[in-house]
Amino acid sequence: MTGAADVAGAGGAAGAGAVRVGPMVFVRLKLRLVAGNLSGSTERLLGFVFTVIAAFLFGSIGFLLTATLRLAPADVALDAAIVVFTVFLVGWAVVPLLAFGLDDTLDPSRLALFPLRTGQLAAGMFAASVTGVWPLASLAVTAGAVVGLATGIGGVILGLVAVLLHFALCVVLSRLVTTSLSGILRTRRGRDVLAVSVIFFILAAQLPNLLLNGGLAADPMAVLHGLASVLSWTPSGIAARSVADGGLMAVAGAALLAALVAGAGWLWIAALRRALVSSDASTQGASVRNSQGLLDRILPDGPLAAVAGKELKYARRDPRGRVGWFAAVAVTGVMAFSMHGNDAGATGSFLAILPACIGALMISIQGCNAFGIDGRSLWTNAVAYGTDRDWRTDIAGRHLAMATIAVPLLLVLATVAALLAGNVTWAVPATLTAWGVLGAGLGVGALTSVLTPYTVPERLNAFTGAAPGQGGIAFAASFAALIGTGLLALPIVLPVLFGLTWVGVPAVAYGLLLSWGGRRVAGKIAFARYPDLLKATSAAT
Repeated sequence: MTGAADVAGAGGAAGAGAVRVGPMVFVRLKLRLVAGNLSGSTERLLGFVFTVIAAFLFGSIGFLLTATLRLAPADVALDAAIVVFTVFLVGWAVVPLLAFGLDDTLDPSRLALFPLRTGQLAAGMFAASVTGVWPLASLAVTAGAVVGLATGIGGVILGLVAVLLHFALCVVLSRLVTTSLSGILRTRRGRDVLAVSVIFFILAAQLPNLLLNGGLAADPMAVLHGLASVLSWTPSGIAARSVADGGLMAVAGAALLAALVAGAGWLWIAALRRALVSSDASTQGASVRNSQGLLDRILPDGPLAAVAGKELKYARRDPRGRVGWFAAVAVTGVMAFSMHGNDAGATGSFLAILPACIGALMISIQGCNAFGIDGRSLWTNAVAYGTDRDWRTDIAGRHLAMATIAVPLLLVLATVAALLAGNVTWAVPATLTAWGVLGAGLGVGALTSVLTPYTVPERLNAFTGAAPGQGGIAFAASFAALIGTGLLALPIVLPVLFGLTWVGVPAVAYGLLLSWGGRRVAGKIAFARYPDLLKATSAAT
């Protein structure tokens, strides 16, 4: 609130001609918002520290890798730099939409009432955009290309200029895209479109692996050179060539990059001006349809049926739920096709069992924050739940809803993988083992849901995984669920992969036992620390 007061007060003073609002006001606003979300919460602080460490490792290792391009031949180093620069430019434009959506601290609608001109907002939002560990990490990776490509003092100076201009272009392009789509991203229809589009993003990310396994990349250097030749005259290609050239061509390239940044900035300001005066479509009313699901007809009335029915409605209506299922299906399908096309890879039942188990693992990770989607409405549980048994019933209802979708889905995925592997009978051990992995994942997810809970924002877009300041907790919870499920699944997965397919039969019972144990322990923990659970899932978004 203090940061917002600074902006409003400074804006009012600027209107009187006393003070000019600079970008540092927005930087302080973002830092205070982040600090406010971290204060009083050890879990958020640990998550933030984890995020800082991850960004530091990413930036350091990336810098070293791009710096070692100097050891490669000049043409190969330039081709690799062009591809790396292009990946970062595309990533800055796409990842904010597909992974995190709008930055919660930079939503234009939050600043609409401040008495500031659009140019001031744009300059401040740009400064706030580059404030953070991940922007600095990405800048460090591309800056390593100066060490790997530049020659001479002049080349180093021009290379640094080109890298900074390319970084500015990445940031401005990212803000242009998110600002232009901010109105759509707040609507349910926009979130639905993004939930479907993530499938194509996942498939595109797996394209290099498919090419390699399909034998289409017998000469990787030729593929790299061909790709770099196509990208050499894009903004990223011009930036990389400017770093490597260091002469008059570098000066011309830097001038062109500066013009592109100015043009993208002008378009961003125009989009920002329009976003500030457009109505928020997410506040418009929508029709409500009352429907009764399959579990509502089968199960007797009670907490179990109520929770399961609610979770199934979330899975059907909430894009954040659908995208998890879409991602699991897409990754499993890509893995099955990729392994099928790899002549030098494994053969036999391995080709059917491993993709099915990976799909079960990805599906189960969706349950690592079971209470986050309830948000502030979780307080109603305090009225109805008086014992740890009530919490176990609640978690059991969530597991039942997930199993209702996952069990037949894993059967279909295992059958498809078995058909691609060449023997449909392999679908039996693949399905049974995948069900066991699913049970193990549900048990682990029950524990992470009560030990590392976090808030799932109600709007913005389908891929806003956590409230501001809780991104590290969200990543840590998913990572812990992934590692924990993987370790617990090894006793049933490894024997089946090595030919003991009969282990798939007790695998189902093993998974049921782990899910039951996880619910039992999680119920006691949730009952004991309900206030902390409610606080963690009710953060401001």
